[in-house]
Amino acid sequence: MRYVSTRADSAAASESFEDVLLAGLARDGGLFVPESWPAPFSESDLVEMASLSYADLAVRLTQPFIGDAVEPAALERIARETYAGFEHPATAPLTQLGARFWLMELYHGPTLAFKDYALQFLGRLFDHVVARRGERLTIVGATSGDTGSAAIEACRGRKSLSIVILHPEGRVSEVQRRQMTTVDEANVHNVAVDGTFDDCQAMVKAMFNDLPFRDALNLAAVNSINWARILAQTVYYAYAALALGSPARPVTFAVPTGNFGNVYSGYVAARLGLPIRHLLVATNANDILARFFASAGYYKNDVIASISPSMDIQIASNFERLLFELYGRDGAAVRALIGRLDQGGGFDVAADKLDAVRGLFSGRRVDDDRALECMARVWRECGMLIDPHSAAGVAAAEDAMQAQDAGAAAMICLATAHPAKFPDAVERATGIHAALPDRLGDLLERPEHVTHLPNDLATVKEFVRACGSGQREGKVA
Repeated sequence: MRYVSTRADSAAASESFEDVLLAGLARDGGLFVPESWPAPFSESDLVEMASLSYADLAVRLTQPFIGDAVEPAALERIARETYAGFEHPATAPLTQLGARFWLMELYHGPTLAFKDYALQFLGRLFDHVVARRGERLTIVGATSGDTGSAAIEACRGRKSLSIVILHPEGRVSEVQRRQMTTVDEANVHNVAVDGTFDDCQAMVKAMFNDLPFRDALNLAAVNSINWARILAQTVYYAYAALALGSPARPVTFAVPTGNFGNVYSGYVAARLGLPIRHLLVATNANDILARFFASAGYYKNDVIASISPSMDIQIASNFERLLFELYGRDGAAVRALIGRLDQGGGFDVAADKLDAVRGLFSGRRVDDDRALECMARVWRECGMLIDPHSAAGVAAAEDAMQAQDAGAAAMICLATAHPAKFPDAVERATGIHAALPDRLGDLLERPEHVTHLPNDLATVKEFVRACGSGQREGKVA
């Protein structure tokens, strides 16, 4: 399997999975996608896969994209080790909320969010490849809340990795922040940036686009711009669909979305032959994606702070991967569109191109009041606490089912975070304080290690340079 950039000319050289894994972002600023999609799994393949464990299914789904970059025995070991530590025996259990309506609990990993399902896998892939190459990586990421803690947990204490995570100061929940800042391994570095997640994400992209800086520090990415993260997230889509009777029974997914990475993984699963009838993109008030699927216009607004901060995003990086497909894999066309976004704040997509994916995608906006009402009702009627991001997905799914947007397929909503990560919003909606698991019971009492920096690229780059060169230990920041 070889990979190309979403901004590359058709004659550009392709890259191996190993290089894509370590690079994260293409050198032309684009995102990596497969040079060609593998043949979809057959119905008999899917029937056979329904009996696999989560770890074995991960091997089966990822192997066509990894090829010989990781030997089969090592890939099996990585998958087993990744999911052995998840707290639920089903790894990603399904809870029924109503007739043909299910919630998939993606918060049973070490940091209580769906990011664990990919980043625990990604951290071990990094370790395996870097050890074989005899190299050291400086991992840089931006987080709107959950990616940071999941990436840190996956990389903490690894001798071949230094990790620097940028988060927007005051725009993540206290639990999210402390899950990052209370880790005291020397290779972990937390930065609170005086800005928004979009500012943090822009700085990470700028560092990768500074090729001498990138090469000097051997930068690697953990955000969902990294193809390996997208790939690992396809597994729970397949796991849920197969558990509910696929391929005989088609399914629909409602996905709380900010950066378009999670729902794009659902698109990849559909390309692999899973009978996914529809992908419902649920946003909060930062509704650039919902507006796009309604109008074909992709225009950014100012970021609005909400009770679901991980979705407080106005530039959805992974959307570029879908644009690449909409425009017939024309890298020049994608470059032009991203240029209009950067310079003019947005662009329109031709209606015929949007029509090609409207059958698979739609979007719905869920504001804070609607999310709070949904959280209260799910608690009242089902005795289940859900976090505000998951509530956006549940509310969007309910609205779509009532409007029959999704047809008669089973609806699966992705519960992307444990309610205890957002205790204030949960208590506001239900009057119940969501408690952390016992292993995190003292989280709010642990000392924090964080560096506060201005929203200034040069300042942040110098900090990253010091971390990557070993001049700064995370625990003293």
